[in-house]
Amino acid sequence: MSYKDIKFSIQELARYDRHIIIPDFGIEGQQKLKAAKVMVVGSGGLGSPALLYLAAAGVGTIGIIDFDVVDDSNLQRQVLFGVDEIGQPKVEAAKRRITALNPHINVRLYNEKLTSQNALEILKDYDVIADGTDNFPTRYLVNDASVLLGIPNVYASIFQFEGQVSVFNYRDADGRLGPNYRDLYPTPPPPGLVPSCAEGGVLGVLPGIIGSLQTLEVIKVITGVGDTLSGRFFTFDALSFQTRIFNIRRNPENPINGDNPTINSLIDYEEFCGLRKPPDRLLKEISAKELYDWQVKGEPFQLIDVREPHEYEIVNLGADLIPLASIRENIDKIDKDIKVVFHCKMGGRSAKAIRELEDQFGLENLYNLRGGILAYIDEVKPELTRY
Repeated sequence: MSYKDIKFSIQELARYDRHIIIPDFGIEGQQKLKAAKVMVVGSGGLGSPALLYLAAAGVGTIGIIDFDVVDDSNLQRQVLFGVDEIGQPKVEAAKRRITALNPHINVRLYNEKLTSQNALEILKDYDVIADGTDNFPTRYLVNDASVLLGIPNVYASIFQFEGQVSVFNYRDADGRLGPNYRDLYPTPPPPGLVPSCAEGGVLGVLPGIIGSLQTLEVIKVITGVGDTLSGRFFTFDALSFQTRIFNIRRNPENPINGDNPTINSLIDYEEFCGLRKPPDRLLKEISAKELYDWQVKGEPFQLIDVREPHEYEIVNLGADLIPLASIRENIDKIDKDIKVVFHCKMGGRSAKAIRELEDQFGLENLYNLRGGILAYIDEVKPELTRY
């Protein structure tokens, strides 16, 4: 059905009046919004403002894909949720919130992880993708799926005090196709070089700012109003309040849609981003339940926590605290004769610590607690504080 055939109830006309009376937007812009289907990948920091404003704006169909549950540590920035939803699937809590805001929209839920196996099937029915993910494998997955499906991808990312926004794979009114994520970042950074928000932190208000700008670009893509950020890369520094816009061009060597593309289907993005190590470089890992068994049986081992002191104060397992940044300087505190188990919040920082120690000092008795202290809490000691 053409957007021109879209009709509004009296209640909808009253709701969207402030849009409709804008001369350059009007009833046609609102019809395009109602006819549109937008997939929001991730309902966390960026997804929260995006979902709220897409719903408020009257986007007719909104898809939400997220396999996470609401956690207390989310509430510092994920304003979509409240304390009553802690422990509940994010997609379900998100749907309740945005349909309470606007009952005239249709919401589709995907309580699952986006993968190379399901991405094309899930995304194919949508007009625009809003990428609010926080890891490189999923960003490349979303990008490649959007290119293969011919769908615009409105990208945003946040870290500590900085945010970024752009529009990828957008074809303008003259038929010109803009660049995509691989034109900006042909290859991912080395594993562990760029920490996630869970490990590096983010100022709580920043996702609201960047997520709102991301939503603005989604609305512009749908309605054709204004100039999108296609071919441009916007950055924002919250500390200095400086913004910059960099121009991006299509790269003829882009493997997904350059002059001689080599990628015609979705690949293993964990492997592409270097997160699957060759067998001889695999870390020795231990599960939370295995660690508990060692503790119960009196197995001789040393437990080292590489988080920051304030995290240790929130909850700890009684481990020796050696923050990641000082791990090499404290090599003398690490036992060389028994097993040593490293842990952090989720397993990333402790894995990095082990890599450094193995590479620099040749240690072979180091084990990583898979999933970090959060996995230990979930699987062994749910009475402990989860943050």
